[in-house]
Formats: sequence, structure tokens, C-alpha cells
Amino acid sequence: MKGYDSSQFEKMSVAVDLLVFTIENDRLKILLIERSEDPYANVSALPGVFIGIKETLDEAAKRGIREETGLTDIYFEQLYTFGEVERDPRMRIISVSYMALVPLEKLKFSAGERTLSVYLEDVEELLSSDKKLAFDHKEIIRYARWRLANKVEYTDIAFHLVDEYFTLSGLQKVYEILLGKKLYKANFRKKISSMTEETDLVTSGDAHRPSRLYRKMDENGDSPQ
Repeated sequence: MKGYDSSQFEKMSVAVDLLVFTIENDRLKILLIERSEDPYANVSALPGVFIGIKETLDEAAKRGIREETGLTDIYFEQLYTFGEVERDPRMRIISVSYMALVPLEKLKFSAGERTLSVYLEDVEELLSSDKKLAFDHKEIIRYARWRLANKVEYTDIAFHLVDEYFTLSGLQKVYEILLGKKLYKANFRKKISSMTEETDLVTSGDAHRPSRLYRKMDENGDSPQ
């Protein structure tokens, strides 16, 4: 490293932007904040933070969602890196986006640092509207929505939005919401048969006929312990 001078190179910053999806009233929703700071003060945005110099990307994601929304124990997976030159008016900033799917009952959020409010926004309505978001966050959401619909086809990602025990009709509804289309019952049940296991439990406490409850098989096709 002798003779190496880092001052010869322009500097840029790296941030993480966090997309938390859930389902409410049979609609796909995303968690947004209202910013309290410039740039884009009082404008809706995705939660996010700059990455500390001694912090990993995953550590920054966990810190960011905690600081701005109060949420903890959220499992994120890396989505994509956004690096348009002028995506942020402050300076050159690269954003690494993370995505999570969380059942509604586990989303206990509140405004935190740098946020005026935290709320759920209808994804389809947002993407079809003229509503402006801070930075390029609307395009990040658009990309994530496209990825979600694709991942449902070849992964078990939809199971993140149901409880440990679920009805097949409830699981099918989640698939339909994520895919944006109706599914044939017989075809759907054949598709997920290797991923689910029937239990001895049934639904109760409602006016409908009790339905059998199922649970997800683990990755080896075994029953969870």
C-alpha cells in the first residue's frame, strides 16, 4: 500500500433502503415514512439509513428499520442496488435495497428518528397514481413489486405472509394478491402440495364451516419440529 493516496479519488456514500410488504384487507401494502429532514422534508419515502464506516449492509438494514419505524426482528433479503448518478440531490449515493414480507399482526410500528409518521400505503394504488415519493423510491417499489410477482412462481416467499397454521384458501389468496391474478383451485393445490402438510387442527370462532389447517413443510420436505 506504499504510495497509495485515497484522496486522489472522489468519494461517494452508500445507503440501504428498506421495503416492508404486508397484506391488509386483501391488498398488498408497503410501509412508508414521512421524512422530517431535507431533502424531501414532509415527503413520503422508504425507511433507510446511510451505512456506517464499520457497519455491514445487514447491520445497517436492521438499524435503519429500528431507528425509523421501531420495528425489530425483521428478516430482510437483499433486493437490488440502485446507482443512478443523480438519484440523490445531496451527493453521489448508492442505495442497496432490502425487502421483507411480514404478516400484518407482526407489524407494530411507530415514528422514529428522522420521521414524522409511519404508515401503510396500498402498492397498486401508489404505482398507478401521480403521487411523488422522495428520491427514486417509487421506482424501487415498482421494481420490488415486479420481483415479488416473479419470486412467487419459483420460491416459497408467499409463506412469509401467513401464520404458522393456515387454510389452503387463505394461502391461495396470498398467492393471488402477490401474482395479481386469480388462480384455479385445483392447479394451485397441486402446485403447493409438496410444500404443505395437513394438520389435525381446524378453524373455529367464525360463522363459516370449519376449515382444515395446514402448515409449511421444511426445506427437506419434513414436518417442522
